[in-house]
Amino acid sequence: MRKRSTLLAVLVVLGFVAVVARLADIMLANHKWFLVKAVGQQTKKELIPVKRGIIVDRKGRELAINLETESLYCDPAEVVAPERVASTLSRAMDRNPDFIRAKLTAGNRFNWIERKLDAGQAQRIRELKLKGIGFAPEIKRFYPKGMLASHLIGYVGIDNNGLEGIEQRYDKYLSAQGEKISVRRDAKGNVLSEGMTREIKGNNVVLTIDEGLQYIVEKNLDAAMEQWKAASATAIMMDPYSGELLALASRPHFDLNNPAGVTAAQRRNRSITDCYEPGSTFKIVVGVAALEEGLVSPDTKFDCSAGFIEVGGRKIRDAHRHDVLSFKEVIQKSSNVGSIKIGLALGKDKVYQYVKKFGFGEKTGIDLTGEVSGWIRPPARWSGMSIGSISIGQEVAVTPLQVVRSYAVVANGGFLVRPHVVAEIRSPSGHTLYQAAPEKKRIFSEKTIGTFRQILKTVTEEGGTATGAAVDGNQVAGKTGTAQLIDPGTRRYSKDKFVSSFVGFVPADNPKIVMIVVIHEPKGAHYGGVVAGPVFKKIADESLSYMSVPRDDFEEKRLLLVSY
Repeated sequence: MRKRSTLLAVLVVLGFVAVVARLADIMLANHKWFLVKAVGQQTKKELIPVKRGIIVDRKGRELAINLETESLYCDPAEVVAPERVASTLSRAMDRNPDFIRAKLTAGNRFNWIERKLDAGQAQRIRELKLKGIGFAPEIKRFYPKGMLASHLIGYVGIDNNGLEGIEQRYDKYLSAQGEKISVRRDAKGNVLSEGMTREIKGNNVVLTIDEGLQYIVEKNLDAAMEQWKAASATAIMMDPYSGELLALASRPHFDLNNPAGVTAAQRRNRSITDCYEPGSTFKIVVGVAALEEGLVSPDTKFDCSAGFIEVGGRKIRDAHRHDVLSFKEVIQKSSNVGSIKIGLALGKDKVYQYVKKFGFGEKTGIDLTGEVSGWIRPPARWSGMSIGSISIGQEVAVTPLQVVRSYAVVANGGFLVRPHVVAEIRSPSGHTLYQAAPEKKRIFSEKTIGTFRQILKTVTEEGGTATGAAVDGNQVAGKTGTAQLIDPGTRRYSKDKFVSSFVGFVPADNPKIVMIVVIHEPKGAHYGGVVAGPVFKKIADESLSYMSVPRDDFEEKRLLLVSY
C-alpha cells in the first residue's frame, strides 16, 4: 500500500509539474505566439449591414424603407449527411432539395442557400439546429404601399442595388459603402464582445409627389381601365409653374415587393418610355404659333364647310362636318380642316420651329432613367401631306410627359419648365445635400398665352369636345385627343384601335395642376372627350378637394355675402 501511495503521489506531482510547465510555456515562453493565434481564431471580420436611404413623398410619408432580416448560408466542410440536411431544409423552405444539396456539397467553405428569408422560415430552420448551417443578418428593402407609384419609385436587386425608377436614378445617394469590423466569437460562434455598434445609412430622398394625389390618380385610372377594357393607360399630374410631378401612374403596374413576378411590359414606365401619335392635343402647336405670329385673332374665319381638305393627294376629314368656323371654334370643336388651314398659312418651317419650341422631339430632362425623345422629321424630309398630318398630331411621336409639359406652358403664362420628381436629398443626420430649383424659360408672350388660355376654356363648355371634363365649381381649360393606331398588318391607320386622351389645367385662371390622361385601345368608345375627359374630371375633382382649393362659384358667393 505504501508503494502504491508513493507511486500515486509521484504521478500527481509529475502531473502538476507538467501542467505548470505547459502553463509556463503558454504564459511566459511563447505567450505572444499563442495570443496572436487565439485572437486570430476568436476574431472574424464581418460586414456591417448597410441601410439604404429611405424614400418619402413631399409630406414625409414613407414609400421605401428597410427591414432587418436574415440570410441562410452553409459551410460544406461542417455539414453532416448532406442528403438528409438537404431533404430537411427543402421541407422547411419549400425549395427543391437538389438545389440545396448542390450548395451543401460544393468545394468552397461558404455558400449562400437563401437570401433574405422571411421571419417564419428563419425560425423554422433555426429550430432544426443543423450543423454547418448558419444565419447572417441582412437588410431587406420594403415598400409599404405595395403597388402605389411603382413605376416612379422603382425597386432594388438582391444586393440592394437600384434597378429601376428613383431607386436606380439616385442609387449613388441612397446607397452607402459598407465596412468590415472585427467581432470576437467563441468556439460555438457566440459573440464575446459586441463589435457591431455602428450603423451605416444612405441618404434619404424626398419626392415631389403627394401620396394622397397619387392614390386618387391610380384609383381612377384603375376604374377607367376596367370600364373601357383598355390595353394600357397613363396619367401625369404636374405643378405647371415649378415642373414638380405631383403624381405619375401607368397601367399595367406591379407590386414593388415582388418585381420578379411580373413581365417587363408591366414594369415599363409608359409615361416616359412609350411614344404615340397625339392627335388633336398636338393642335396646341399651330394654335399658339398662329397667335404668336400674328396670323390670326380669335375671330378669324375659316371655311370648313366641305368637311374635308386635300393635302398632298390625301383627303383629311373632320369627325363632324362644320360650316364656317372662327379660330376659337376651330380649337373648341377640334376641326381638322381648320387646323390644317392654319398649318398651311404658317408654312412647314414655322410649324417645325414651334414644334421644337414646345420641346417635342427632345427629352424633357426629367430625373428618371429610360426617357425617350420621341421624334419629328425635319422639314427637308417631309412629304407633300406632312404639313397637314403634323398640324393635327400625326407623323409625330410624343410621350405623355412631353404633352403635359406643353400645356403647362399655357397654364403658367408662357414658360417651358423642366419636369422633376425629386425635391430634396438629405443626409442621415438631416442636412440638405441637394434641393431642386425650378428650371424654366419664357418661350411665348403673355398676350399669346392669355388668348389661347381663354380659347382652351371653351373646350369644356357647351359646344366644346370635352364637356365631360368640366369640374363643378372650377373652370377647366384643356384639349381632347383621338388618334388612330397603326395596324401592324396593313401598316395603315386602324379603324378600331385608338388612343384617347385629354390634357388640361384647373382652375383655368389660377392653375394648381396640369394633367394628362391617356387611354390606349379603349373598347366601346374612342373619342378623347368621352373616354379620357371624364377620368380627368374625377381625378381633378377629388384632387382639388384634397388640396383644399376653393371652388370658383363658392368664392363668388362668399364675396357677395361679404359685400352685402
